[in-house]
Amino acid sequence: MFGVGSFNPVSSHEMHPDKVDRQRLRKLTDLPNIGKAGAEDLRVLGIHTPAELVGRCPYDMFDKLCLLTRKQHDPCVIDVFMSVTRFMDGEPARVWWAYTEERKQTLVERS
Repeated sequence: MFGVGSFNPVSSHEMHPDKVDRQRLRKLTDLPNIGKAGAEDLRVLGIHTPAELVGRCPYDMFDKLCLLTRKQHDPCVIDVFMSVTRFMDGEPARVWWAYTEERKQTLVERS
């Protein structure tokens, strides 16, 4: 059910938002809520540095990930993508589940 790297949105190996240092973003795992598996999912999308997330749409990223991997990923992956794209667009770092309600509402509106 999870991504290419067996992404688990509740993994304890991801960077907690409280520990993220915006001045030290060099690799994907420096991002909030991104561990090894989440970083692998981003690489599948052709994203190799945090800066490449600026201006990206988390819903489009999710759709493309599902298409490229030929798997239906857990919708919580969208929450993680929301957390990192918004962070890279200048918003404060937040835990991925802070976006769950917004994602659910958006998916209802899109259907």
